[in-house]
Amino acid sequence: MKIIAVIPARYASTRFPAKLMQDLGGKTVILRTYEAAVISGLFDDVFVVTDSYIIYDNIVSNGGNAIMSKKEHESGSDRIAEAVKQLDVDIVINVQGDEPFIDAKPLEQIIEAFKQDKEKKIDLASLMFEITEEDEINNPNNVKVVVDQQNFALYFSRSVIPYPRERNVGVRYMKHIGIYAFRKEALLDFYKWPMLSLEASEKLEQLRYLEYGKRIKMIETNHGSIGIDTPEDLEKAKQLLKELNRR
Repeated sequence: MKIIAVIPARYASTRFPAKLMQDLGGKTVILRTYEAAVISGLFDDVFVVTDSYIIYDNIVSNGGNAIMSKKEHESGSDRIAEAVKQLDVDIVINVQGDEPFIDAKPLEQIIEAFKQDKEKKIDLASLMFEITEEDEINNPNNVKVVVDQQNFALYFSRSVIPYPRERNVGVRYMKHIGIYAFRKEALLDFYKWPMLSLEASEKLEQLRYLEYGKRIKMIETNHGSIGIDTPEDLEKAKQLLKELNRR
């Protein structure tokens, strides 16, 4: 089973323009993310896929693997599908470019899920993390997921799901962490399907997979992600890097 990591990297960002090229302890955010994926030792190859020559040059000039995206895409899945179409690979793991502090443990859990899936019931796998604070649960920037008894995703939403009409019934609120692993064929199917209403409404690409009947295995982790979506997040990341370097 050949497993690769692909890091989709757009230069433009609505909330924080050029965030992937911001300095983080002497290296760009995207370069630190790429190096963290390589250092994890979990992948046969690691690639950055980008629409930007600036990002491409930053990775290649530092000895990394980068692929120029040939056209504009609606989502990260589309960009990755274009890049891996001609590659000989079984499992593709999408690592977010704005999360430079990659934790190997949850990635190992995702990879193990595919290794144990002898009947190939899993089309995709992703991560979820329990949240308990009301502000986090109600924050539309935190995507929530509900699952069945086998931890296959039923729905993702920016809204509070399930709605707490009755309290104290044992409901747990799970935040979706945006690391995906795909079977190559599921990714290529996504690439050819048009967007439907649920994805268009919520602006969540994972809903396209559900709308077309793909099965997404959700793996619970205790390891939260550290993403960089705002200048304030970048300052927090710089502080965390300093703390890690002092250890």
